[in-house]
Amino acid sequence: MDAVISFEMLGYAASVFVAVSLMMRSLTKLRVINLVGSVLFTAYGLIIGAYPVAIVNAFIVLVNIYYLHQTLTVTAVAK
Repeated sequence: MDAVISFEMLGYAASVFVAVSLMMRSLTKLRVINLVGSVLFTAYGLIIGAYPVAIVNAFIVLVNIYYLHQTLTVTAVAK
């Protein structure tokens, strides 16, 4: 029973991170916080056997990493 509650808490934490990310004004902050939420959702989906959830969130992780890399590279070159 405790493991089930822990898994549910992982899902709730992921939901909170994704929801909070959508309130960010800074696109970089949005992507970082959303990345954390997506990683948590990927783990949650794998743990509960919800593979469509895991797959789409793994894709979102890759998208966030790609755009964060682009943003940080452009910022580093501009300095």
